Amino acid sequence: MRITDVRVTPIAFRDPPLLNVSGVHEPWALRSIIEVETADGHVGLGESYGDLETLTNLGKVKPGLIGLDPFDLNGLTRVVYAAVGGDPDPGQTFAPAGDKARASALAAFEVAFLDLQGQLTGRPLYEILGGKLRDRVPYSAYLFYKFAGHKDDPGYPADDWGEALSHEQMVEQARRMVTEFGFGSIKLKGGVFEPDFEIETLRHLRKAFPDHPLRIDPNGGWSVETTRRVMPQLEGLLEYLEDPARTLAEMGQIATFAPMPLATNMVTIAFGHIPETIRLNAVQVVLSDHHYWGGLRATQHLAHLGRVFGFGISMHSNSHMGISLAAMTHVGATIPNLAYACDTHYPWQVEDVIEGGKLRIENGSVAPPEGPGLGVRLDHAALARLHRQYLDCGIRVRDDTKEMRKYQPDFNPARPRF
Repeated sequence: MRITDVRVTPIAFRDPPLLNVSGVHEPWALRSIIEVETADGHVGLGESYGDLETLTNLGKVKPGLIGLDPFDLNGLTRVVYAAVGGDPDPGQTFAPAGDKARASALAAFEVAFLDLQGQLTGRPLYEILGGKLRDRVPYSAYLFYKFAGHKDDPGYPADDWGEALSHEQMVEQARRMVTEFGFGSIKLKGGVFEPDFEIETLRHLRKAFPDHPLRIDPNGGWSVETTRRVMPQLEGLLEYLEDPARTLAEMGQIATFAPMPLATNMVTIAFGHIPETIRLNAVQVVLSDHHYWGGLRATQHLAHLGRVFGFGISMHSNSHMGISLAAMTHVGATIPNLAYACDTHYPWQVEDVIEGGKLRIENGSVAPPEGPGLGVRLDHAALARLHRQYLDCGIRVRDDTKEMRKYQPDFNPARPRF
């Protein structure tokens, strides 16, 4: 069975005005939908970023995939390495600086290949990955400070989540997340306001949800000195503290005085970063993301290293569609040491490209979709609609800072902010 066609379709979908250390989400989020088709008409699906660099790299890889067997993952790796990096050797040492562009391209197509493997063998993807260890994968409520609506976007109504700029509004946001989706843990996106204000939000959340583990993610917005100052307020409040500082060296410094685990999806984001991470004991929980770690098998390899070196494993999320959530859930079901509920932006998204509408989050968890492969199929009408939105929206590279300057012209995204 050979691959005869590869299609990469950029899409845009509505995103709320969610605040973060870099600014605020634009009205449209970008992704790319990958279709890899075999001679007999089977189509494997993948999903990746939708920025111009990613689209360019995926376009470089496409011609080399024609004629490959969907089970030839080493062949896929050679094609990607040659097209994005110029060296087809799959045994080369991982670069200490990381290789996000190459790993992202590999991940996008690997998921589609694995989906095909499941379809061709009649097995769900978690069986292709070695078998599931849990029936459902837990996810965490992902809270954001946010504006009521997008500025300069009168043609689209404000989202029904409303404004969340006060402690009380954040508690109500969390209450809705927990009520509608059953989440058992809560993550707050920080780096927006002064740390003391955000810690007070955490205290309000702790009072309202005394049994829910709490996390905060300032996205590298705090200095080492600021983190040291506020650490006594955080002790006993957090399950883990995610990326208070922006570099691996700074995280290593913070680890010397932090009483809780430090987590990251910013400073340890590639296999080449692991040696220095271990040397500095800078991170105790790594939030994998198959989109930039190199795929689902790479996520399993990272989890194995967690067992070797004693760090915990969870999963990171960006604004995404159901193809990504299905892939995250299949691999999450196979990881023995998935010790923390995973991130997902999925409740914030109102559109999708899969048949039957959005996947269901129940009791704070998702079951791997039933059926062979990923268990999800493409809604071609929805894909066409979201592709038209991409063509019309005018956004080609995500820029939260540019969007924020519509509200605050002198906004400075430099980090640390505090």
